Amino acid sequence: MDLVTNVPTLPRVGETVSGTSFRTTPGGKGANQAVAAKRLGASVSMIGQVGDDIYGIELLKSLRSEGVSVENVSVSHGTHTGVALIGVEDSGLNSITAVYGANMAESAAYEESIREAVGDADV
Repeated sequence: MDLVTNVPTLPRVGETVSGTSFRTTPGGKGANQAVAAKRLGASVSMIGQVGDDIYGIELLKSLRSEGVSVENVSVSHGTHTGVALIGVEDSGLNSITAVYGANMAESAAYEESIREAVGDADV
């Protein structure tokens, strides 16, 4: 999930700036690419992990609504969904801090499901 704030200028080290807006939006580079490919007509199956939190629920709901298969997305219990904290200044420059959360959780069962899903893929 992307947590985006707009600011007149990005803060320097130790500086606090006031944002002008804030929004959460489903995102992440992989999810964005999956949605774009689906909108271009490809058959898309997302592979990944989300946490057992509201962001995970929202991300899965968004991917499904776009027609992206999420059968290979697992829910990692006890950890949070990956988020990106994005500051965008008025000029368009941005700064991103990623906290990967469930994306980095490991399990043998999950790794095996990835092997199977990738092995069945056309691309």
